[in-house]
Amino acid sequence: MRLLCLFILSLPTLSLAEIDSPKIGGDGLRIQIYLDQKCFGPGYLDGRPGNFTLRAVYSYNRFRGRPPGAWDTLLKEAQEEVKELFALATVPSLAKDYINPNLPKEYGKLGGVELIAYRSYLEFMAERYHTSESFLIKLNGKSKAYGLRTGDTLKVPNIAPFRIEDISVGRMHKEDEQLSKHNIVIDTKNKQIFVYDPSQPTIVIPGMAMIVSDEDQQPLGKMIAMFPTTTGGEQFIHHGVWKVINCVEFPSWRYDKQFLETGERGTDVVDVAHGPNSPVGVLWCGLSKSGIGIHGTSSPSTIGRSQSAGCYRLSNWDAARFPQYVRPGAKVIVR
Repeated sequence: MRLLCLFILSLPTLSLAEIDSPKIGGDGLRIQIYLDQKCFGPGYLDGRPGNFTLRAVYSYNRFRGRPPGAWDTLLKEAQEEVKELFALATVPSLAKDYINPNLPKEYGKLGGVELIAYRSYLEFMAERYHTSESFLIKLNGKSKAYGLRTGDTLKVPNIAPFRIEDISVGRMHKEDEQLSKHNIVIDTKNKQIFVYDPSQPTIVIPGMAMIVSDEDQQPLGKMIAMFPTTTGGEQFIHHGVWKVINCVEFPSWRYDKQFLETGERGTDVVDVAHGPNSPVGVLWCGLSKSGIGIHGTSSPSTIGRSQSAGCYRLSNWDAARFPQYVRPGAKVIVR
């Protein structure tokens, strides 16, 4: 099915160079933290506002019913809520249960490994605080970052951490009276996943498009969250209207080299266990299109920058929050 858009006025494409955005540094990081905690994902928290942050600002301002380039208003809100940019975090003792420095890097060699773990404490802490290993090195120095052990403290972005210890192997998220009615729009061009609540009125802003579906030609509701994603190559994208059929934590995975390269199932496959460095990360939300799902990733640095074999990848910290907004039965529109 086609996705229809009712355009009220044409909206020009924005770039960081064309609007009064914050420069690299404190204000940029403050806005990133603020947006991340509102579940309007800006990508890595690194104090360097780029296209991911721009898209998050655009989406959040739309959620708040104001012009997309309203950086000043957004910054004031962020300054009121995010008082401190950094915090000292302790590497928890449980981290040792999720570290395997000898984890093979080739998918074909992961068969028989019981947990597809992190390769270092630095990787563990970077994902826990929604940032990159390189940013933690910048904040703490190479010696401290590379020498991390349980009980050590590290300077990190001041956010609520992603708690991998709260993820359970095989735990299913069932249908929900409210969340199963939410609408998801996957924008494959801009690499974003939007969540809409049809029980809340659509906010119409002069100069912006109001999105409707071809199925009912009614507004999808109020946008309530946005996550950056990696989409498939054009030959693998399945445009249309689908549904979420299951949602499971810490899924296992079958490595099928032929399928990843061509989209056709092969016979030489490897069964891969669960874990944060599994190619499907910490969550799998299967769609009614067979073999396609929204899931986590082992490589958060590739979000929005690479291509998949048809699935939609989220950072693990975003994937873990996805069931707060989406449950089986939710409509998924791929455009």
